[in-house]
Amino acid sequence: MGIDDSVVLDLSGVTDKAALMDRCAAALALPSWFGRNWDALADSLTDLPEPVALVVTGWQEYARARPQEWRTAQEVFAAAVDERPTRLAVLLSLGASSEDPTKHLSRASED
Repeated sequence: MGIDDSVVLDLSGVTDKAALMDRCAAALALPSWFGRNWDALADSLTDLPEPVALVVTGWQEYARARPQEWRTAQEVFAAAVDERPTRLAVLLSLGASSEDPTKHLSRASED
């Protein structure tokens, strides 16, 4: 699993949980029966068929609009990473979503 093989979760324009769940389902190619709730997202993240480096871009607007939901999302991502550290990495891009999502990330393997 490397940054070159990342899946981008672009949250630009997302301002509620329903839209976040829709973006997660699309980016991660989750099955049609994905429940679009926090527990279902947690289960899906720990059951991904292949290792994933998930780069979250454009999250700032959602974090401002729904700070409690954003905290919950971060907790769900963190718990999934803790449960499957060799299968999932979640990286928050600090730049604008229109930029290359890997631009602001350091690559430890190249340092």
